[in-house]
Amino acid sequence: MAYLLGCENVGLEYPTKKVFDSVTLGVDAGDRVGIVGGNGDGKSSLLSLLAGSREPDTGRVMRRNNLTIGVLAQADALDPADSVSVAVVGDVPEHAWASDSRVRGIIRGLIADIPWDGRVGELCGGQRRRVDLARVLVGDVDVLMLDEPTNHLDVRAIAWLADHLRRGLKKSAALLVVTHDRWFLDEVCGQMWDVHDRRVDQFGGGYSAYVLQRVEREQAAKVAEQKRRNLMRKELAWLSRGARARSTKPKFHVATAQALVADEPPLRNSLELKRSAMSRLGKQVVDLIGVTQRFGERTVIDDVTWQVGPGDRFGILGENGSGKTTLLNLVQGALEPTSGEVRIGKTVKFAVLSQHLEELTALGDSRVREVLAGYKTRYEIDGKELTPAQLLERLGFEPAQLSSAVSDLSGGQKRRLQLMLILLDMPNVLILDEPDNDLDTDMLALVESLLDTWPGTLLLITHDRYLMERVTDHQFALLVGKIRHVPGGVDEYLRLLAERDRAREQAAPGAAAGAAAGTGAGEATGEPSLTHAERHRLAKELASTERKLDTLGKKLSALRAELEAAEPSDYQALLDVQARIREVEQQTADLEDTWVEVSDRLLVEPG
Repeated sequence: MAYLLGCENVGLEYPTKKVFDSVTLGVDAGDRVGIVGGNGDGKSSLLSLLAGSREPDTGRVMRRNNLTIGVLAQADALDPADSVSVAVVGDVPEHAWASDSRVRGIIRGLIADIPWDGRVGELCGGQRRRVDLARVLVGDVDVLMLDEPTNHLDVRAIAWLADHLRRGLKKSAALLVVTHDRWFLDEVCGQMWDVHDRRVDQFGGGYSAYVLQRVEREQAAKVAEQKRRNLMRKELAWLSRGARARSTKPKFHVATAQALVADEPPLRNSLELKRSAMSRLGKQVVDLIGVTQRFGERTVIDDVTWQVGPGDRFGILGENGSGKTTLLNLVQGALEPTSGEVRIGKTVKFAVLSQHLEELTALGDSRVREVLAGYKTRYEIDGKELTPAQLLERLGFEPAQLSSAVSDLSGGQKRRLQLMLILLDMPNVLILDEPDNDLDTDMLALVESLLDTWPGTLLLITHDRYLMERVTDHQFALLVGKIRHVPGGVDEYLRLLAERDRAREQAAPGAAAGAAAGTGAGEATGEPSLTHAERHRLAKELASTERKLDTLGKKLSALRAELEAAEPSDYQALLDVQARIREVEQQTADLEDTWVEVSDRLLVEPG
């Protein structure tokens, strides 16, 4: 593929921190790169360097001539005086953009609910973010750089964006995306960059493949360290007793994913956690009986009967403004229902992790160590007794950070401290409202691990579907004021939304056509029916693709076996095999995309 841009031996330093030290990277046409790393490690700085908005202190950044780059920064530069239409499509005549199905689809998918002639300055933060994202996506660029594009998007909009980037982005364009949304990374990206310790490590595949490779590398590092220690002991013996012949060389075999996790216990023992929760809560937690909540003429919760029991781990799904936070306020008794009854168990002790950090504001310049001193000396977590400081270390704090003032902590550190202080209060019902804000992927994994063994009732609102399905056992959707159990999780919830929208369109077929957003986003479901001949051709193509995938799978297994059998000291041979593995993996990914596209076309109902 054609080379688009990259950097060579780049270094970047701020007055108080060195961000990069001799980083070399390259981006080719068609690359889909996900960028992860800790908060403050330099992900946004890396995008700025590659985009040209920041110059490196050392090294150089190369870009192909006449390269066009579209950038979604964390803070937008929209003119408050502009209308939404000007912000998104500029001064392009309406007939020009309205005739482009791709542009219409972007407008409908992201900002259909925002007045097309409204002023940018009158929009809320989330609406401005979506307008800015639509502006970037509308542009026909060679490289698309997105910094936290899923912020302020609900689950449905995130799914739409992932689908658009898979199908709507031209194949020759490159994508660089910074996000902590792990499902999104798996859906969109074909390679990962891990920014840490002033360098950038590259991995093939999406987030899941990245996690596997990190585990493999860590395993390899442990083996290498053990070998080094063994060698030092042998050298010590040689110095003491003289050299001895070495007749064999140890071999390192890269473990498979199954072997790496074979000794890992299940994420959580749900039955045992429920028993523990019942001992702390009794049988009754919260019962909603015929609850309705109205604000003026608007009904948010409509005659809902819902039971939350001891040890239940429920995720709550719903569009922005659907009433999820209202539901949580009803559950904890912070809001009186318009009608109906909310029964809360006598032993219930609520704790709420809100989207904001007001709880920490009162702590001001207090040191973290001073805050921890006000709590018990030991707590039992996952069957082990931990001090508050040890618990904080489990959440990624360094010992030196215990002496930091609370006001000086980063957003992610404040979020983790907020969660820890809540857990130290020993609640038995934990309500989490967007707990993933300000947390990077590694910190999210730490929080998830901690919640896995928390023995209480858990209610979660999040737009991060990976976190939702990882931490909760059951998901419920809030649709038109009703609560509906969705055993199929987020996928089932998205299907329900699609069915609801189709029903609305059928009930008012002319309504959608008159909207400024047009009919673009629905074109995937509005394709003409396939003829018998077309279906026959597509079925043959699907079968051929499956045969090719099977062949590539066997080839990949053989190459991995070859990699395991290679001598560790033969670096050239190892690099050669790894290059062939990456090539086959890329061919497999391309064929899988083809399989999905053909399958989707075959799903179109005839007639």
